[in-house]
Amino acid sequence: MKNNRFMIFAGLVLVIAAIYFFAVNTDQIEEEKGKMKVAFVYLTNPGDHGWTYAHEVGRQQVQEHFGDAVETVYVENVPEGPDATRVIRELAQNGNDMIFTTSFGYMEPTLKVAKDFPNIKFDHITGYMRADNMATGNIRFYEGRYVQGVVAGLTTKSDKIGYVAAFPIPEVIQGINSFAQGLRSVNKDATISIVWANTWYDPVKEGDAAKVLIAEGADVLAQHTDSPAMLQTAEKAGVYGFGQSSDMHDFAPNAQLFASVNNWGPYYISQIEKAMDGSWSTGEGPDHWAGNTWKGLSDDFLVLTDFKNMPASVVDAAQKARDGIADGSINIFSGPMSDNEGNQILANGEALDDGGLWAMDYYVEGVIGKIPN
Repeated sequence: MKNNRFMIFAGLVLVIAAIYFFAVNTDQIEEEKGKMKVAFVYLTNPGDHGWTYAHEVGRQQVQEHFGDAVETVYVENVPEGPDATRVIRELAQNGNDMIFTTSFGYMEPTLKVAKDFPNIKFDHITGYMRADNMATGNIRFYEGRYVQGVVAGLTTKSDKIGYVAAFPIPEVIQGINSFAQGLRSVNKDATISIVWANTWYDPVKEGDAAKVLIAEGADVLAQHTDSPAMLQTAEKAGVYGFGQSSDMHDFAPNAQLFASVNNWGPYYISQIEKAMDGSWSTGEGPDHWAGNTWKGLSDDFLVLTDFKNMPASVVDAAQKARDGIADGSINIFSGPMSDNEGNQILANGEALDDGGLWAMDYYVEGVIGKIPN
């Protein structure tokens, strides 16, 4: 009799334990189902102190904003090309609901994988190709470069500006031309020489390019590459420069005039919120730019650090340029505007629209040389 009672009691314990175990695991499963999984693909690692670091700050802002409602992962040091396709595909297969790919060269790999995973939302940074489940996002980097041009034009003694550029794509050419527009707005004698590094991130190449420009007489340097190497070279040579993507003051406290900081957090948070509430869309409709987000100084997607190592009069000019772009009173690419061979691009009263910005295949006045093929 005692044995029977013990067996019944033990059975009840097992049943209760099984029910509890099932309930707990069901809750965990439901919690996992309700959690949005978001992945990021990085060109370099977050320790690059530039481009990828700025994206990593944005990812951390996402995690802080959403808390346990969103789970984020990232893959770093992903080369543009076939490796990118493989990594993006693996992230899609691993159950991520949304994937941000953060370099121009990821555009076609992202599009290719997006077509195979129609239920996943893809968001490509700095590109122009879109699909039903692939949006694009970008920052108007060129706005900060106009302000850089103003400061450079008022700072240079040699009237020679050096510019370290990555690849001859529209985004980079926009920046060079915007810098030139700012430069010539205050100093029509100054010119810009370009060294193409043909890389987004290579501290050795970036430093060597800076040395070449300094040897040619440049006393102010700008860059559209990702490491602090250019600024560190400027610091050692006693010339000036600008930080790129993030604040690089600590690497060159005497050389950095200011930095243009990419503030990706608001974009990522907005896109994820839209995905959650069902308003995320890439449909082009009547607007060619639908599904494309491109914002700058006026929306704090681009942020300028404090102006340093310059006289108060230059600080005032820089602030006026920054504020003028933000409030729309300064239109960087408005006529009259000519290319560096004297051909008219814009007549007085004309201005480039976004399509014209993405079609730039020329240098404006003040830039030396030709765009490489």
